[in-house]
Amino acid sequence: MKVNYDRSEDILMIEISEDKIDYAEKAGIIIVHFTGAGKPVLLEILNASEFLSSVVKTALRSEEELSEVA
Repeated sequence: MKVNYDRSEDILMIEISEDKIDYAEKAGIIIVHFTGAGKPVLLEILNASEFLSSVVKTALRSEEELSEVA
């Protein structure tokens, strides 16, 4: 697995395999590239800095909620 970040485009790319890409599908800010057999090869996360910021905030919020219950 390889992970690359393009700062100029703010895209996080996660290469799952080195198989040949046949087609891609977009779902919101995520583009998934597939082989002809439908196996995912590459994930692209658009607006990656905003996405990762929201993931971290959600994780911290969940951690705080768990500590309040304990």
